Amino acid sequence: MLLIVGAILVFASVLTGYLMEGGNLLVLKQPSELIIIGGAALGSLLISTPVKVVKQLIGQIKGLLGKGLTKDDFLELLAMQYQLFRLSQQSGVMSLEAHFEEPEKSSILSTYPKFLAKHHAVDFLADSVKVIIIGGISPHDLESLMDEDLQVNHDEETKPANILSKVGDALPGFGIVAAVLGVVITMGAIDGPATEIGEKVAAALVGTFLGILMSYGFVAPMSTNLEQQAQDHGRYTQCIKAGLLASYKGFPPAIAVEFARRVLPADVRPTFNQTEERCRAAGRAAEKEAA
Repeated sequence: MLLIVGAILVFASVLTGYLMEGGNLLVLKQPSELIIIGGAALGSLLISTPVKVVKQLIGQIKGLLGKGLTKDDFLELLAMQYQLFRLSQQSGVMSLEAHFEEPEKSSILSTYPKFLAKHHAVDFLADSVKVIIIGGISPHDLESLMDEDLQVNHDEETKPANILSKVGDALPGFGIVAAVLGVVITMGAIDGPATEIGEKVAAALVGTFLGILMSYGFVAPMSTNLEQQAQDHGRYTQCIKAGLLASYKGFPPAIAVEFARRVLPADVRPTFNQTEERCRAAGRAAEKEAA
């Protein structure tokens, strides 16, 4: 929602100021300049970016229109971890194996569809649990192993933002290209009437204007937003890491969940009481199903 509001505000502010200074909106209507700048930017993106990252970029841009990860998403994650840690405490770590062979069929994981929709988080938790089941690894080494996985995923998640940032940096240059082409056209009509030459010069300058506006008004901020989105997803898996590592060290389920809760930033971190209430509800539901 804020993405749309921000884009409208950028357009409205620039155009309103332009009109207040007596500008003519029709002069800004230069579709040829948009084709040059937009087409060149898109072409450079395709030249520099693998197909996999392009698809990832499209998916992340679509994700900007959503509300992102909320406090309720993390409450659900903490409750799910509590159930898994409790099962491991009561029946041993081997009891977790069946839940991660086919997570969508698990009696625990299947009740958390938001978690199952995050495929990397599911794989991260499943792989880490399987390593614990195999055994023979110290908590320190398990933490290092999980950190390596998290770093690789972070690098993958931030690639679209980095690519988009580079395209944003190039847009003013493409605006200059459009302006130079406009000057070339103007020089070809230098013997024409002064009004015609003025129109061509204005059209050329619109290219520079559009390149700068598209860069600093839209593409660069969108790149920053994608980077923030990647950081938010990283917090989700960091939460899993903290809880699982605490559980592996032998802490009770409630304390392990508290380790997971504490790594969350304030804007999405549930309170201690909210977490306790959700975990208790999850525990009661599990007992009821077992009975």
